[in-house]
Amino acid sequence: MGDADYLKRINAARVYDVAIETPLMAAPQLSSRIGNSIFLKREDMQPVHSFKLRGAYNKIANLSAEEKARGVICASAGNHAQGVALSGRHLGIRAVIVMPRTTPAIKVRAVAGFGGEVVLHGDGYDEAAAHASELMARDGLVYIHPFDDPDVIAGQGTIGMEMVRQHPGDIHAVFVCVGGGGMLAGISAYLKSVRPGIRVIGVEPEDAASMGAALAAGEQVTLPEVGLFADGVAVKRVGDETFRVCQRHVDAMMTVSIDELCAATRDIYEDTRALTEPAGALAVAGAKKYAQETGIRDEHLIAVTSGANVNFDRLSYIAERAELGEHREALLAVTIPERPGSFLKFCHIVGDRPISEFNYRYADDSEAQVFCGIKLANGTAERDALIADLRDADYDVLDMSRNEMAKLHVRHMVGGRARGVGTEVLYRVQFPERPGALLKFLQSMGDRWNISLFHYRNHGHAHGLVLLGMQVSDADRQACRAALDAIGYEYAEETDNPVYQRFLKAP
Repeated sequence: MGDADYLKRINAARVYDVAIETPLMAAPQLSSRIGNSIFLKREDMQPVHSFKLRGAYNKIANLSAEEKARGVICASAGNHAQGVALSGRHLGIRAVIVMPRTTPAIKVRAVAGFGGEVVLHGDGYDEAAAHASELMARDGLVYIHPFDDPDVIAGQGTIGMEMVRQHPGDIHAVFVCVGGGGMLAGISAYLKSVRPGIRVIGVEPEDAASMGAALAAGEQVTLPEVGLFADGVAVKRVGDETFRVCQRHVDAMMTVSIDELCAATRDIYEDTRALTEPAGALAVAGAKKYAQETGIRDEHLIAVTSGANVNFDRLSYIAERAELGEHREALLAVTIPERPGSFLKFCHIVGDRPISEFNYRYADDSEAQVFCGIKLANGTAERDALIADLRDADYDVLDMSRNEMAKLHVRHMVGGRARGVGTEVLYRVQFPERPGALLKFLQSMGDRWNISLFHYRNHGHAHGLVLLGMQVSDADRQACRAALDAIGYEYAEETDNPVYQRFLKAP
């Protein structure tokens, strides 16, 4: 399909029967901080709190009368499900939504509330999608793809149409979150047809960068795994049509970390009092990073806040990581002599900086290991200066601000070292958040190795993040890793992590 065809489809897209023209809002606080004028395209304000309604409705509205009579079906645990459900209700047609059994109840209720016929099946998306295919064949339903369809792409492209109408002046760049690529394809196709000088930049999480990988390779790429924190964009392989369009029109792709994503979520909240979902903050995180890396000043940037269907139990995790993402907190491990006055000396060096966390437990009479979080006013420069001051005072300092094991687990575990553990090995393991996951793990590992440490916190992820210690002899290391490989859960060894060595390993 050519550029003229997409321009025609976007101009004629039937989205406003159910969707609204969302506002383009200035973000004054964030703009002041990054030295550029940033505007938020508020797709989180749609009736289903996501842009997905545009594409879903445009696709369903363009079905033939015979197809509408048959009804539609999709497999989704998120925003696409709500868009299909509301579209079906508005058009008076049957809309079957297959969702994994592990879908949070709030999302199931939302889909049912929008008129969707909810079918719960399987423990993950792949099983739900397979069941949706069976029901589609059995009942003659029409499948509504979440992104790889010209009518879906055209529906999302109306966002770009609204942008240029709402901001007729110069626009340096538009930032768009990317999962399967439907919104990026639609917006880029429209903007490059009417305002080709605007840079269109796609933004992905570091652990789910499927479009960036495909564009870099010049062909479709299937990622072996994707991170699920930004579940709205957790796509292993982008669509064929979305890839083709993006390859033609997208100027650049970039990635951001989870911490940068959490910081952007807070930035949006501070300017709008709206709480976006992780995927909904991707474009803002990308715009901030782009401004910092390129050094541009006084330019106009637009970022799409794509959705606000966030799980409430994830908010504490987002808040915790936002400080690190904005470099407003340093996590440090400091070795302090175990003698009177050493803690006071440490506090003098920290000065009047707020201490967000301080964990310490007596270990022996020679030295103490302190795990501390310190608030920063001037980001990485202040952190580096503080570390230099501490080292000049002969303190041994380890910067843990980028250490995932420290951030996810050890900050909640500091308090003592186990004696008599012997040859302990340490792993970070992602357990599926479903009944029986731990039992499956223990049964598969058998009773060959004793579990010496186990730490789990619910972060609102689709996976449980577990820190696991086992007593494994040197001769059994390879066999242990083979057993972990056979289970199929993603894992990483952390035995040599310096945070483990300081705070958890037996003396």
